Amino acid sequence: MLLKRIRDLREDKDLYQKNLANLLKISQAQYSRIETGENEITLDSLIRLANFYNVSTDYILELTNEKKPYPKK
Repeated sequence: MLLKRIRDLREDKDLYQKNLANLLKISQAQYSRIETGENEITLDSLIRLANFYNVSTDYILELTNEKKPYPKK
């Protein structure tokens, strides 16, 4: 599930929701609602998280289990 993968990535780095909320320029409460499924993640936030964690958006979306991001053009 997308929400679990986002939470797992955060927890693997020993980060708090507030850390990611700051990265995404949203409140901690808004970020929490993304993880719980109350709010949908925006495309911009998805891309920021993928870049931050150095994974592909496909990995976050569970379209692949390969974390490695695609090569940049």
